[in-house]
Amino acid sequence: MRLVWPSRGTSAASCVALLAIAASTVYSMDVLVAQQINALNGTMVRISCSFTSCYRLDPTKFAMNWTYQETLNDTEEMFMTFKNKITPLRTDRFGDRVKFAGNLDKNDLSITISDVQLTDEGIYNCYVRNPPDRIQGHGIIQLSVVTELPPPRDSTIAVAIGASIGGMLALVILSMVVVKCVRRHKKQELISDEQKMEEEGKTDGEGGTEEGTKQL
Repeated sequence: MRLVWPSRGTSAASCVALLAIAASTVYSMDVLVAQQINALNGTMVRISCSFTSCYRLDPTKFAMNWTYQETLNDTEEMFMTFKNKITPLRTDRFGDRVKFAGNLDKNDLSITISDVQLTDEGIYNCYVRNPPDRIQGHGIIQLSVVTELPPPRDSTIAVAIGASIGGMLALVILSMVVVKCVRRHKKQELISDEQKMEEEGKTDGEGGTEEGTKQL
């Protein structure tokens, strides 16, 4: 969190408001859920929900609600709550297939649904209140029900492709280094040849000058 300090012209009331916002942000809870869960039709699925808070859970003040909705535009249907104790609410959709599978001592509010049906697909909301936290925690999970699991991915092909690409890149880099070294070597040879030619030219010039002087 980034704190923004008020300017000199800010009133005392504004300062108090900023401090209150900062305090509520620091002490607000976090709800941890998996955003997307896939379940096989006819099996049992665990829908996890847990939370972190600066305060220990007090069963006399703590509150939890689990709700279901087919889409975000539909009305939420409550099927489990906690007020002093866990209370599953029997509904036509789930019957008695929903069980509490968490651990309040560990801030775990997970549930299980047995004999998953295609009609169970939808959005599951996990609401948490843990006073003195003033913010209500909310986790949203999208459950998808499938009739068969996708086949496992064969990583052998991916590994082989990765290895071949890596080998090709290594060869390309090696060839570039070799070409660069060859060019550098040829350049050095040309410079050496030019230096030799310049030295020979100087020697020939000095020899011609000495011969001319003798003739005179």
